[in-house]
Order: sequence, then C-alpha cells, then structure tokens
Amino acid sequence: MKSTITFLFLLSLSLSFSSNSLLANPTLKQDAYFKAGGPICFGPKGLLFASDPQSAAVLAIKTGDTKKAKGTFKVDGLQKKLVGLLGTKSDSIRIVDLAVNPSSGNAYLSVTRGSGKNSHGALVKVSTDGKLSLVNLSKLKQTRATLNFAPVDKEIRIGRRKKNPRKESITDLAFVNGRLFVAGLSNEEFSSTLRSLPYPFDKQSKPSTIQIYHGAHGKFETHSPVRTFLPYEIDGKMNILAAYTCTPLVKIPISDLKPGSKVTGTTIAELGNWNHPLDMIAYKKNGESYLLMANTNRGIMKFKAADITEAKSIPEERVKRGEKAGVKYETIKKWTGVEQLDLLDNKNALVVRKLEEGGIRLESLPLP
Repeated sequence: MKSTITFLFLLSLSLSFSSNSLLANPTLKQDAYFKAGGPICFGPKGLLFASDPQSAAVLAIKTGDTKKAKGTFKVDGLQKKLVGLLGTKSDSIRIVDLAVNPSSGNAYLSVTRGSGKNSHGALVKVSTDGKLSLVNLSKLKQTRATLNFAPVDKEIRIGRRKKNPRKESITDLAFVNGRLFVAGLSNEEFSSTLRSLPYPFDKQSKPSTIQIYHGAHGKFETHSPVRTFLPYEIDGKMNILAAYTCTPLVKIPISDLKPGSKVTGTTIAELGNWNHPLDMIAYKKNGESYLLMANTNRGIMKFKAADITEAKSIPEERVKRGEKAGVKYETIKKWTGVEQLDLLDNKNALVVRKLEEGGIRLESLPLP
C-alpha cells in the first residue's frame, strides 16, 4: 500500500487502545476486528500492522511468525483459493494489500469481502509452500489505535464527484525506527494527511497536513491523499517519497512532519494522468540503487535512485494531458498485470498479478 522495506511510514494517529480480549470467539468472525481490509505492513519480530479505513483504526498484532521459511512463491488460482478459505463468492473478494514478513519470509494478504456497508476485512497468511490460512486474531495479542481527526463517514460532494472520504482515512502505512507512519485523509482544512506515531501506542498528536503541486491539473492541491509512499534517505536526511493519483511523485522531509503542521511537498515528477499508483519498493542490484512503482495503467516503473536524489521541483505550470515531466523512468515490460508488490529479499520481489489468460497468481520475480 505497501511496502515493507527497511523504512516504513505512517500518519500521526489519534489513538484509542484495546487489548487482545476484543473477541474471545474461537469461530473467528473477524467482523469484530475489521469493517474493511486496508493497507498492512510489518515491524520487527513478526509484528503486523493492519488497518481498517472504514473504522479509521489500526491493529498492531503480534503474529509470533518469526521462524525463517524456505521456498519460493508461485501460487496459481489465488482468487479461487481465497474463495474456498473464506467461504464466499469470487466476485465479492478484493485483495487490498500484500506484505512480506521479513522475520519469516511468509506473505500476508489484506482482503475485503463484500462492498459498502456490508464489507468485512480479513487477514490471510500465505506460506512459501503455497498454503493459505486465516489469521486467527482471537488467539493473538494486539493493541488497537483509532485515528483522531478522521474524515466523516458519509458521501459528500468534492468538486464534480461524490465520495465517502472515510474510505480513504488510511491509504498506506509503514513502520521504521519505532514509529508507524500512516497516509490518508482527515477532517482538517487540508485533508491530505500524514501521521507519525511511536509504537507501542501511547500518544496521540494532531496530524500533519500536506499540500502539493499537481502538474496535470496545473494547481496546488490539499485534498488528494498519498496513495503509496516510501521513506527514503536523500542527502543524509529521511524523506517520504509519496505518489498520488494521476500521478505526481513528491518528496516530503520527515523533519517537516511536526504535529499540526501544514507542509508543502516538492513535486519532482508528473508521471502522466489517468493512472493510479499502487506500491513502491527500493532495492540494490550490481552496486546501484533503484525504486520500483506498480501502478494501474503504465506498467512497472523503474527509477534510478540517483535521479530521485538529485531531482528538483518541476516548474509550476500545467503539464499537458497525458504528458510527463521531471524524473524519468524505465518500464519493465515483462511484469504485466501486477496489482500488489513488496520486497521479498535482496534478489526478489513478491507480486500479486492478474494473468492475461485469466486468474490471479502470487509469485516471486527476480528484481530487474
């Protein structure tokens, strides 16, 4: 949503807490935990952060999954296997996010069943041998953080469209150096928000709100959420590398994300409109550093990290429809249909991809 690279990032959470006794029902009706599945990420020692945008909440779950697994992933018919596991219709299941547990190498999926008010979330573990199992939350220790300043839970008109901003209260999250970072919307005047919270959850603070220049629209915007992000070091300082719909790429210094601050990010690329970013990872190969971005319409984008580091702000003028500006990228043409992406190890990525011949596969691919 998201990314489990060494650096991970979260919006400052307004929190309330609850213990593992949320549900003692061994039949595992996960509806008590998630109204909807959202972005997920891992911290150390098998600690899983799982979000529920509909409830504007995050669970920190001690999975106990810390034993290194062996094997490589290639799970065909993933959608059908999820249907069998969850006992529902294939067209009612949506894979929301993928995260690799760095402690074990196993994969976890955030899944939503149904839609609208009738949707429910679930977490599914996929071991390297291809076995799927439901994560039994009733048997795992956890704490819950509920966001303050969450957006309203009703349809409102934003520009020419109607949408429910609560569904975007959490759009991505990541954990780095003891802090959980979360992106999404709030009820603030600048509703695009980044939050930062120390774990264990013991504090709450007002979120930082974000303004960016959107080249395809030719104006500054404050109401579009970060879709996916990556904490990344630039010139010795940690930044959030954030991607937005339609598709600005923006650098935001973490040092600017003070509680209640209004921050203007630096737009370093316009990657073409009519597009939705999905996931980003960073890696090294042959002594060089790269970034990969999965998206809906332009294939897997590969960036040289040096170009990101050296990039300056694009001119504050409109970028013509469909055209691009700023940092350049290479398209990885063989990686078709990728809908979710995470780093598996220092040589491979793990992807959920829709196959041209039909069906969905979870598989590991050598880093390009």
